[in-house]
Amino acid sequence: MAVVFQRPKALVDTETIYCPGCTHGIIHRLVAEVIDDMGIEGETIGVYPVGCSVFAYKFFSCDGIQASHGRAPAVATGIKRTLPDKFVFTYQGDGDLAAIGTGETIHGAHRGENITVIFVNNAIYGMTGGQMAPTTLIDQKTSTSPYGRKEKGQGLPLLVSEMMAQIPSSTYIERVSVHSVPHILKAKKAIKKAFENQIQGKGFSMVEVLGACPIGWGLSPVKSMKFVEEKMIPYYPLGVFKDEGGDN
Repeated sequence: MAVVFQRPKALVDTETIYCPGCTHGIIHRLVAEVIDDMGIEGETIGVYPVGCSVFAYKFFSCDGIQASHGRAPAVATGIKRTLPDKFVFTYQGDGDLAAIGTGETIHGAHRGENITVIFVNNAIYGMTGGQMAPTTLIDQKTSTSPYGRKEKGQGLPLLVSEMMAQIPSSTYIERVSVHSVPHILKAKKAIKKAFENQIQGKGFSMVEVLGACPIGWGLSPVKSMKFVEEKMIPYYPLGVFKDEGGDN
């Protein structure tokens, strides 16, 4: 019988703890597949801050360190500078990276730290109660914006990839999505490129991944994927925003 799918070795054989329809599991698998493909499991260290991303340590078989909320890029910087031969990546949500950890992210890129950031944007605070995040869309309802986010007083959703691409020392910035199989395949290519950039010493790389939070959004898993496609992507266009490293 032909094998059509195998669990990546870098992914622990355990049951998921994520909510039904959550796309963290898909993104975990892509990161693990890239680690397997590159044969760097024993040389990789992940940094996982507070939020749904904190559970990543349960699923990756590589070494991992938990960081305080928003501080993953700072922790990753210390690890990489201390152990420059190791591959170091952060796995962060939008409530973490785009809110409390904005400074750490911006200045990590500004210094050109040779780390890789996986940024999961699901437009909401998932773990802590479904509050409005900096990435929450206009008119999107959350537990702290029950009438929908409004530009006046709450501002427009933060375009993180576009912002990070303007930082002179950032190397590679791309936004992808995992709402369909073709987009999942493209997302893996982007994550692999970000990993390869670090191994080649090219500097700071960030891949923003648009994901779904069905429970936080109050939608079914199927409708959540439609929300990503029909609501998120028009505001958060997919593509490469910066590639100073050239083709790998």
